[in-house]
Amino acid sequence: MTTKRIAALIGVLGLAFGVAACGHINNPFSKTQPGKYKGTGTRIPVIAFDQSLKVADALKGAEFYLPDPQAVTDWPLAGGTPAQSVENADAGHAFAIDWRTHFGRGSDRAFHVTAPPVAADGRIYVMDGAATVSAHDLKSGREIWRKDLAVRTRRSGEAFGGGLAYADGKLFVSSGYRFVAAVDAATGKLLWRTMTEAPVHAAPTVSGGRVFAESTDDNLLTFDAATGAAGWAYQALPESARILAATSPAVSGDAVVASFASGELVSLQASNGNGLWTASLSKSNRNSALSEIRDISGRPVIYRGDVFAVSHSGLFTSIELRTGAEHWQLPVTSISSPWPVGDVVYITDTAGEVLCVARDSGLIYWITDLNKSAKKAKDRAVWSGPVLAANRLVVVSSKGEAVALNAKTGALEKRLRLGSEALMNPIAVGPDLYVAAENAELIAIR
Repeated sequence: MTTKRIAALIGVLGLAFGVAACGHINNPFSKTQPGKYKGTGTRIPVIAFDQSLKVADALKGAEFYLPDPQAVTDWPLAGGTPAQSVENADAGHAFAIDWRTHFGRGSDRAFHVTAPPVAADGRIYVMDGAATVSAHDLKSGREIWRKDLAVRTRRSGEAFGGGLAYADGKLFVSSGYRFVAAVDAATGKLLWRTMTEAPVHAAPTVSGGRVFAESTDDNLLTFDAATGAAGWAYQALPESARILAATSPAVSGDAVVASFASGELVSLQASNGNGLWTASLSKSNRNSALSEIRDISGRPVIYRGDVFAVSHSGLFTSIELRTGAEHWQLPVTSISSPWPVGDVVYITDTAGEVLCVARDSGLIYWITDLNKSAKKAKDRAVWSGPVLAANRLVVVSSKGEAVALNAKTGALEKRLRLGSEALMNPIAVGPDLYVAAENAELIAIR
């Protein structure tokens, strides 16, 4: 992956926003594509510079509650649970690399690794940029099985991405090759495959016997987890400009919360798709055309009766799950998922700042700028995360670095060179953290 890949993640599709009849772009890096972006990725923090964020005077030095670290035995979904919420994992104490292994085709001009790892029953599952899925031993990284699931046709010859989910001994796979499938988690044997009209670039969510997946035409699709039979679907407002990163819906009880490229945040009944409420996380910024990309590419998170979500156009909000009433909003631009825990919620913005925000009021406890030492724009990294593990916030970067911050103060505690660029949150299982890097390398951090 190059800096052009990072710029495209946020900016290339934004340039397409003003083009008439522009649709989803499967391959924004093709040499034959007209108007290909030729910059160095320095546009990434533009929107963040227009924000006005500061630590609340009333909270300077104030204490807040965080739950104690707890062992996480499985990580079956992209966000850990159907609600996309995990609190404080007891993992990564040593913050040193334990092992690493390659698992297939990495990110390049045509293919992109978009699937966070999932783990269950002593195995960790990964998918490369070309829809090859593999299972590995959690302790050693040894490959157990490998399955190429790509459906190569003229229509999807350059497809990429997708995601994974685990439930009841099955591994569920969504793909840019326009399908959702289930395989036997122990052997990799294909159990069923259902084709979709549009690519699916994000991981599915499995809950209550249903598979929920969002396609790139802003359609929330459902499938029977046992048979793959299509269920109800919800079509959001179509949006021509979107980010290559994609999102997974959150489920709590009979409510599913999904976000879309239009900036819509929607709550539906999980059983039948009936609407409960809709919110808009869209804000225009006359100083930046990129703010017109309203995509909510980070996963919405449900935590203690509230929904937390953030958009690329510059709104971070807390909404009551039951009613859809907004508690607060902040001018934060991000493509990462929030991490609510205890009294606070953490978020990493596109400028590389990590914020600690009071969960009930939206006031800010502290801000740590991870790009503060970058003297030139080209030296600024894209940071992904955070994950809270062993009372430290862990974030990874496009410069191939992982850092651990003190969760109470934001102070930098440890740095770790990964040796590979990383754009997806780590996951925590047992004593280790796991990172799927852009070069299709799985890295275990003990």
